[in-house]
Amino acid sequence: MAGSTLVFEAPRSARSAGRASPILRLLRTPSGAVGAALLGILLVAGFGASFATPYDPAAQDLRNTVHPPSLVPVRGSVHLLGTDQLGRDILSRLLVGLRISLLVALTVVPLSTALGLAVGMVTGYRGGWLDVALMRLVDAQLSIPTLLLAVAVVAVLGTGLPQIVAVLVIAGWPGYARVVRAEVLALREREFAAAARAVGASDIRILAQHVLPNVLPTVLVLGTLHLPVVIIFEAALSFLGLGIQPPTPSLGQMIGQAQDLVWQAWWMPTIPGVTITLVVLAFNLLGDRMRDVLDPRLRGLGPV
Repeated sequence: MAGSTLVFEAPRSARSAGRASPILRLLRTPSGAVGAALLGILLVAGFGASFATPYDPAAQDLRNTVHPPSLVPVRGSVHLLGTDQLGRDILSRLLVGLRISLLVALTVVPLSTALGLAVGMVTGYRGGWLDVALMRLVDAQLSIPTLLLAVAVVAVLGTGLPQIVAVLVIAGWPGYARVVRAEVLALREREFAAAARAVGASDIRILAQHVLPNVLPTVLVLGTLHLPVVIIFEAALSFLGLGIQPPTPSLGQMIGQAQDLVWQAWWMPTIPGVTITLVVLAFNLLGDRMRDVLDPRLRGLGPV
């Protein structure tokens, strides 16, 4: 009919999917649901069950060394995941090692994110000599291998949990700074930033109210994908003897102590290795799905 207007509406399912919270969209896919469930189990095991371990993880029983996983009591004790070469219960050591790996990752990533976010926003927005100086610092930092940096820090400060956190934060923040700077360089020229400057908004207000909300989804995805990298690096440093020191157990340390017994006692290196794999898999599944959830272009909804 003349004068009539055709109105096309998106399907109700598409509209409801666009309005759904990010958490619901994250859990609606098999990968997101599996990753969240697996990570939940690992977090409960690491931070919950580690405070109620079956045995003292440092207690030695030289009468019951290198015992395979079993449900049958041996000398009055049951070791579900077996014992190591000193008779220590592997399940108890595994839970404590898992807690340390998660603790390191959940400490390093927020610190790296905060430092890299601050540097990237300041350099990208202000530019000038400050941008040049800080970016050259980032380039210098990225040129130093993490292992070499760890050796230098250990030589000066010694080994331990704070030293591992320091090494991984120093190695991790430049990646965030580079990505954030690139985002801010594009955002500062957008119309909303120009309009905010035209009405007299300060630089801090523009960064906090206009730039940060647009950068934050990218940073969250980077942080989720950075978590498994931190866990692997922590395990590698402990494997090489540069991380957590005995008698405190860690997953990498457990693998390193059992590397000569892989054929005689397969469970000693295999169980902590599988645990590291599961943790990395859980974070990777969530990180990959979170990228799809937080990026509107990947959801088919167009630009924000």
